[in-house]
Amino acid sequence: MVFPLDHPQFPNEPKEVKTILVKQGLHQPQLHGKCASKCNTNTTSCCNKWILELQPDFQQQKSHIQESIKKAGHLCIFLPKFHCKLNFIKYFWGKVKKYLQDNCDSTFETLKKNMPLGMQSHHIHCWMEAYRTEFSSTKYKSHRHVPEMVACTFN
Repeated sequence: MVFPLDHPQFPNEPKEVKTILVKQGLHQPQLHGKCASKCNTNTTSCCNKWILELQPDFQQQKSHIQESIKKAGHLCIFLPKFHCKLNFIKYFWGKVKKYLQDNCDSTFETLKKNMPLGMQSHHIHCWMEAYRTEFSSTKYKSHRHVPEMVACTFN
């Protein structure tokens, strides 16, 4: 969805929604380019932007950040917003910091030595798997509180 480098007017610039839809034969000039507020998800043609978003190739396209992270050989996981109690990264780093605090003699050398040990001492993969299977499919009454029964399974 980017013009080629040899394009005479817009080299390596993102294409507009209209340009993409015209090329695909999907542009509907009687519709707005984008809805003023939120798109009507009950229809397939509330605006041209929504028509583009419903295309299978558009839905399967990964974001630039996801592609860059994967290309570098890393795993990219997007967490839900506002779920600080379910965010295993916060939990993991909290445990690592606690380990470092408990094994500290206030020198930078000890910190450098203990950091890898602290990271290895806590199994982030357990939390990631639990998040994928348990938390992502469970509906809770509040996004700010994890039921105590669930939280105890990780202590």
